[in-house]
Amino acid sequence: MAKAIKELLINKLAAGEFVSGQILGDELGVSRTAISKQINSLAEMGLDIFRVTGKGYKLVAPIELLDKAFILKMLAANNIHSPLEIHNIIDSTNDYLMRRIPNHVQNGQVCIAEYQSSGRGRRGRQWISPFGSHIYMSMYWLLPQGMTAAMGLNTIVALAISDAITSLYDINVQLKWPNDIYIDGLKLAGILIDLEGTPNEPCHAVIGIGLNLNMPDKSGEKVDQPWTDLQRHTPIKINRNELVAAIIQSLANRLEQHKASGLANVVNEWNALDYFYNQPVRLITGKNETHGICKGINEQGALLLEIDNELKIIYGGEVSLRGTK
Repeated sequence: MAKAIKELLINKLAAGEFVSGQILGDELGVSRTAISKQINSLAEMGLDIFRVTGKGYKLVAPIELLDKAFILKMLAANNIHSPLEIHNIIDSTNDYLMRRIPNHVQNGQVCIAEYQSSGRGRRGRQWISPFGSHIYMSMYWLLPQGMTAAMGLNTIVALAISDAITSLYDINVQLKWPNDIYIDGLKLAGILIDLEGTPNEPCHAVIGIGLNLNMPDKSGEKVDQPWTDLQRHTPIKINRNELVAAIIQSLANRLEQHKASGLANVVNEWNALDYFYNQPVRLITGKNETHGICKGINEQGALLLEIDNELKIIYGGEVSLRGTK
């Protein structure tokens, strides 16, 4: 019942008009106190709501809710037919698709949410997910060749995000190995890939993307690293539905390219966008720290690190790449 009340309130508030707590309570057969409790819960989810006695509740600014029909229409126009689910409230888009493997998910299936209660970043970090402000999206992708085919998948996903942003807003992002997208050295987006399978059998991959679009001030205070959002870098008002469709299209195209030729044709693209290319970096693995010069990636998606004039190959894992400044 509480979730149903939240979702009704969201739909009523989205247009930016006043909503009467008394009328809502009468519609749902609950008290005004119950409505007030759910309004407080929505505020904790990142919605900026104010109250006026005698009028009710109102968002500080209208929000654009995700529109399944609009997104599917845009995808169909480009011959992309990914199954799509949109949720107002979910624990994690990645976790949702992982729970549906293998019998309740189709290749290319996408899950998007307005809000994640348990959004995840790498190494189990929380991904701050204020309601209706950003993009929280996951896609299921089958790797028939097995888990080894997942090598460099993060590279393909980062390039797909870059494709979509460049095509719509003419913004050049920077990429940071292994899973981050930057603008002007600040984190814009992150990638989280969950895998299920064995080395010699088909592998299930769930590709998660978190992309900052318009960060609320209170939510921004909770982020524990330097960040930015896309709206700060373009005068164009961002249409979330248009951007979601562009990312899905770019991701589908890049994944098909990866299936056909691996990373052979994209290494130079990545290196041209690599934020740390030819820069001194620190490679942090647990409590260990290694210094070297970043030399981009190879055709397996591994980091190339020059240490004492010798090129070392660093594969993915629990590692972090940092600048030396």
